[in-house]
Amino acid sequence: QVQLVESGGGLVQAGGSLRLSCTASGRSFSSYAMGWFRQAPGKEREFVATISKGGSITYYADSVKGRSTISRDNAKNTVYLQINSLKPEDTAVYYCAARNGGSSTTAQSYYYWGQGTQVTVSS
Repeated sequence: QVQLVESGGGLVQAGGSLRLSCTASGRSFSSYAMGWFRQAPGKEREFVATISKGGSITYYADSVKGRSTISRDNAKNTVYLQINSLKPEDTAVYYCAARNGGSSTTAQSYYYWGQGTQVTVSS
């Protein structure tokens, strides 16, 4: 069983940056690939970024590619998502998720989910 807790969301002006964190409880954090997803009001949950167990493989959605970085610190059981040059369309609840096996862009393939952290970008 893995419990995930996100933090770092908030209200930021367009063009600003945020660093989201997701800390896992339980053992074997390093055995899970991790992902970030987001859901805006009235929209479906969408993939943002994913990172492999060891952190060497990352993949990003086109909407955040080039201005986001996903990373992890297995010693701290934490995965991060840095987003720069924030846009109003980045406004959403951001969720982290964990899965056994390799990285995935598919939300349905993730077993464990956090409660989410709200990110609001004002124009």
